[in-house]
Amino acid sequence: MPSYYPIMLDIRDRLAIVIGGDRIAAEKAAALAASGARVTVLATDVCDELRTLASQPGSNITLRLKTYAPGDLEGAFVVVASTRNPDEIAAIRAETRERNQLLNVVDVPAACDYIVPSILRRGQLTIAVSTEGASPSLAKRIRQRLETLFPPAYAAYLRLAAAARRQLRAASVTYDRRDEFFAAYDTSNVLARLTAGDAAAAVVLTAALLDDYSIDASPGALEEAIEADE
Repeated sequence: MPSYYPIMLDIRDRLAIVIGGDRIAAEKAAALAASGARVTVLATDVCDELRTLASQPGSNITLRLKTYAPGDLEGAFVVVASTRNPDEIAAIRAETRERNQLLNVVDVPAACDYIVPSILRRGQLTIAVSTEGASPSLAKRIRQRLETLFPPAYAAYLRLAAAARRQLRAASVTYDRRDEFFAAYDTSNVLARLTAGDAAAAVVLTAALLDDYSIDASPGALEEAIEADE
């Protein structure tokens, strides 16, 4: 069996339809909404989590209290179905094929155009772990182990790295030399300082690394990078 082709999908301001109202459907709707999709949920009975998500101010999740019927998927970019009804799955799959839409049916890989990996996010860092459907529970546990290798401070660590990269590029430092900088950055104590909550020390360390490349770094720009919203 061929391996899956991994991609990062831009669903911002695209319509995503979730069929089903259980806890799993709520998790799928929340993940889609967090990535910027406009989410519509089709279900006659929805769990409390879904009602809470849809009722939050500024929520981009809409509930339609009805069962799925052919034609309901018009305009969708991606479709997620949390159902075990084989007739309903067949009808949903037929419509998505007709409309060239991407379909995921929870726990039914054979009916899917894509599967969703276990995801670890640290700001702009996204790590996806997949067993290609062989064991989602194992994928989750691998992702949990990765959480200790990539602590929450990694978000600020990446923002600081991006700020340093901008200064290196502005100074016309070559790619090879920039690669050398990030080798030093990666083995420095910058991440440790951020993890300890000492952002000021992380800035000083980064500025010192930049100084080795004859760059008089602006501490203000580096500090703003750390403080920026994720």
